[in-house]
Amino acid sequence: MKLRAAFVQDIFNIKTTWDFESLALELFRYQYHNILVYKQFCDLLGRETEKINSWKDIPFMPVDFFRSHRISDQKNRAELIFSSSGTTGSATSYHEVPFPAIYESSFSKGFQQFYGDIKSYCILALLPSYLERKGSSLVYMADRLIKDSAHPLSGFYLNDLEKLHQQLLVLKREKQKTILLGVTYALLDLAAQYPIDFPELIVMETGGMKGRRKEMIREEVHDQLKNAFQLPSVHSEYGMTELLSQAYSSGDGLYSCPPWMWVLIREMNDPLSLVDKGVSGGINVIDLANVHSCAFVAIQDIGRLHDENRFEVLGRFDQAQIRGCNLMVV
Repeated sequence: MKLRAAFVQDIFNIKTTWDFESLALELFRYQYHNILVYKQFCDLLGRETEKINSWKDIPFMPVDFFRSHRISDQKNRAELIFSSSGTTGSATSYHEVPFPAIYESSFSKGFQQFYGDIKSYCILALLPSYLERKGSSLVYMADRLIKDSAHPLSGFYLNDLEKLHQQLLVLKREKQKTILLGVTYALLDLAAQYPIDFPELIVMETGGMKGRRKEMIREEVHDQLKNAFQLPSVHSEYGMTELLSQAYSSGDGLYSCPPWMWVLIREMNDPLSLVDKGVSGGINVIDLANVHSCAFVAIQDIGRLHDENRFEVLGRFDQAQIRGCNLMVV
């Protein structure tokens, strides 16, 4: 079974829920027949896959499978292989990407939807723990956004917080729209050592202490960052190795998805059942940009669904490995 030649173009032109549902079903049928591990998983569930006619009935594969199996349609050689940072002694997730252009379209179009033209921004990336290893999808995204912004001060900062502080002073003086994307512990280090009154700055945390600081609730982290930089709010990015799309929060604790990404919530004690809005449970993600791996993934995060495909992250399941781009409990 093959996908239509226009499928990828269609997922980035979704206008309605019906568009999303029809493309999700089309991709499900392709992945069921072409991704061996996903087919085996669906078959073990005993689901009559040929009778699945709603995107809400599609089986969601546990995200841990990316650690233990090769999740690929195996039709094309992987141009990129993203890997998770993991924790000491833990297995690493791998995500094969045969067509980087799909990932680039996903994060570029997603950014534009929520923040507008990238060329109007200076992008500063404070991602030391990600830059210190290979295979980070977040570093790949940040690098492309930095290049696309074309601002002379856009760039990565490993551990040079003093230089970053000086750049922020220049950008504030020039009244330049600026996004500071950072791993949480590094942003807190910057806030503690180099506070600056820059309320127009967009600080976007990706979550995670990476063992460098004690875990903190989200409100505490955001309060420290808001006080240090005199911000009205702190933005957040929700993404991970196993996905090729990102959701964003503008500071209210609620994440919004691009049209080709959808979040559902599963029952805590019955992972095959979904719950209604307002009820907490496990997060299921449909990411149609995952064309050649698996677009239907059961994440180990706990969340709650709100109106307009918005969701909040409440923490992680007990005994689930702490890793990825959004690790803080709230």
